[in-house]
Amino acid sequence: MADAEASTAVAEEAKPDAKTLQVLRDLANRLRIQSIRATCASSSGHPTSCSSAAEIMSVLCFHVMKYKQTDPENPDNDRLVLSKRLSFVDVAIGWLGQGLGAACGMAYTGKYFDKASYRVFCLMGDGESSEGSVWEALAFASHYSLDNLVAVFDVNRLSHSGTLPLEHCIDVYQKRCEAFGWNTFVVDGRDVEALCQVFWQASQMKSKPTAVVAKTFKGRGVPSVEDAENWHGKPMPKERADAIIKLIESQIQTNRNLEPKPPVEDSPQINITDIEMTSPPAYKIGDVVNVALGCATRDRTVAFVCTFAAFLTRAFDQIRVGAIAQTNINLVGSHCGVSVGEDGPSQMALEDLAMFRAIPNCTVFYPSDAVSTEHAVFLAANTKGICYIRTSRPESAVVYTPQESFQIGQAKVIRQSVNDKITVVGAGVTLHEALAAADELSKQDISVRVIDLFTVKPLDAATIISNAKATGGRIITVEDHYPEGGIGEAICAAVSMEPDILVHQLAVPGVPRSGKPSELLDVFGISARHIIVAVKCVLMN
Repeated sequence: MADAEASTAVAEEAKPDAKTLQVLRDLANRLRIQSIRATCASSSGHPTSCSSAAEIMSVLCFHVMKYKQTDPENPDNDRLVLSKRLSFVDVAIGWLGQGLGAACGMAYTGKYFDKASYRVFCLMGDGESSEGSVWEALAFASHYSLDNLVAVFDVNRLSHSGTLPLEHCIDVYQKRCEAFGWNTFVVDGRDVEALCQVFWQASQMKSKPTAVVAKTFKGRGVPSVEDAENWHGKPMPKERADAIIKLIESQIQTNRNLEPKPPVEDSPQINITDIEMTSPPAYKIGDVVNVALGCATRDRTVAFVCTFAAFLTRAFDQIRVGAIAQTNINLVGSHCGVSVGEDGPSQMALEDLAMFRAIPNCTVFYPSDAVSTEHAVFLAANTKGICYIRTSRPESAVVYTPQESFQIGQAKVIRQSVNDKITVVGAGVTLHEALAAADELSKQDISVRVIDLFTVKPLDAATIISNAKATGGRIITVEDHYPEGGIGEAICAAVSMEPDILVHQLAVPGVPRSGKPSELLDVFGISARHIIVAVKCVLMN
């Protein structure tokens, strides 16, 4: 009996009865009506794009996906990534090409971390598919055999500026997806029965992700607008909206809703709050010592992305959208500044502090040794929002004891005395240059106070101001970064209302070249030697 019921359920999922199919058509038309009303009310939006995808969304949300309507954040629910913003959508990314990468992160988490039954669906426009990041994500999903992932291409041939290059050449999309190792179906995106069939076939696939290439028509169901140019991003004219809605309503034959199927409840319970450092950092003073948006959704993982900081500039679009979506993600940028050395300027991140300081609610760490780096990682793992940890390439001496404590927004006064005449602020590699300069200056009876920022954002303005006032109102900032947007400008902003504090900035003045790290620090004016010269110059004035 149970086997017979299961067989019937499978058959209904693959090929729903005529009544269910009609309800799905009617729900698609109700979605069209809602998009027209909403965009008319706000005088902006994309009703024609919504209309092209209405049948796809109807079939996905009311027939295919398994989720609890009353609990949209339930970890067992299927996931949806959509180029529009709705409350139940995990990532709403706009026409930016980032959705499939986020979906890959969710699917990877589901398959390899959670080992759960939930599936991930990503709806993209054909214009979005022109972005290179989409094809990088296609390669990623194929490599990791993400058979719990379905990408849907809404191919309506039109963009904001006219027709797209491939228009309705559906076979080209199919061949490209297949070349990337995806199981690919082509379907009439207006046909709810055909959509039900291909989504069911996708659920049967093993070891491969599935692409559904749906031929659709922009503005479907609206006379003189359907498949017409120059309607992208325009609401229906208010004088026509009522007539259009009545026309669509006349095609609705039922008054039923469909309840989504409940999910399989097999996701493990995960708690990523209150992460603890199980033991103090195991370093001795003097030693020397290195597709995430989606993974972080629904608090299933603590995601860290690590790469050369210079390469994060190409991901800035994704980072800023992550901030808009209030994503929790941690980025670690290594090989910062001219101290990279022989790799040359293409590998030297000299703009990254400016980039991340501009991100709303982003926490920017700049640790200076192994102990503070370990604490930065620990703090980032427990911090909501986007965190950036800036690390350097050169081997650096350990400055702090394992028992040292660190807090976000709290700088460290590394060296001080009652005789200090000036405060030098550094971070990372330049902190060590500042300490070397302080050692040399002490031999000349010039006492220097040294501050390690630890976090550039939020900045510990109170510590900087109080120590500047204790050292004659004199500050020197030294950073392995361009002057624009870096530590110097952050501190200048912090003390701007303090009339008796003077800030002298040392930073990399121009595009660098290849060389030995120590030589480049000196050539570009941020070595201990240049700090000594700057200290003497400021004290003489």
